[in-house]
Amino acid sequence: MIYTVTLMINTMVIVLVSIKTKLHSPMYFFLQQLSFVESMFLTVVVPNMLRVIWLEGATISVSGCIAQAYVYCAIGSTECHLLTVMSYDRYLAICRPLHYSTIMVPRLQNCLVIYCWIFSFLLTQITLNFLCQLDFCSPFVINHFFCDLAPFLQLTCSHKIDFQLMILIVAIPIMVIPFILVLISYSFVFITIFGISSAKGRKKTFSTCSSHLTVVTMYYGTIITIYMVPANGDTLTVNKSIAFLYIVVTPLFNPIIYCLRNQEMKAVMEKFFLKSKQ
Repeated sequence: MIYTVTLMINTMVIVLVSIKTKLHSPMYFFLQQLSFVESMFLTVVVPNMLRVIWLEGATISVSGCIAQAYVYCAIGSTECHLLTVMSYDRYLAICRPLHYSTIMVPRLQNCLVIYCWIFSFLLTQITLNFLCQLDFCSPFVINHFFCDLAPFLQLTCSHKIDFQLMILIVAIPIMVIPFILVLISYSFVFITIFGISSAKGRKKTFSTCSSHLTVVTMYYGTIITIYMVPANGDTLTVNKSIAFLYIVVTPLFNPIIYCLRNQEMKAVMEKFFLKSKQ
């Protein structure tokens, strides 16, 4: 039910941003891309997860597991970079409002989104190459509901230190640098907001970025907890619960957060549903 509802809500956001002229702005364009990324992110994991739950365990080929791990990591990396792009968009809108429309033109928007996809899939190719070189030994049981890197690594007979070092190195441009850029963008945003004299003005300006800030906090909070903590038997069990939150629950709440905390989106949705009822 969560999977179906999430796809429906994200699809609704994608459609509304496409057909409603009022939402043809950079912020909603990036929100549309985020909804698409999260729908794919969810679809990579959940259908197979449901099969595992239904059958109380299921088999998957090594190549299939490597493919799932690669696509999962690539789409996760795409979301990290897209959230960074969205934070840059909020920085321009709040800190450089007079130059915003001349800088964030459609061509730049498209280039930033294409960069997020291509760079993420090419960078994650390094992980795929390492995975294909690993040797595996019994028991061939993955202690997870999908082929994540940490439980996958527990099955290898190869040198784990090299692979773990590679994951840390690749994580720098995938997670660490984007996270730092998000922090820098919001540091300037907060400085600008605190410089506004009126409380009403500060509140109105902060409301334009509060939804994105909430989503960023939820997303990075979970992935840092999972991938920056060393994996062992006890940690893997906890990681499965956290992974469920950011793979299944977070994509459901992200569009809801944007819709509930954004007045323009709420207004468009209300008009859309009123017309559909008529």
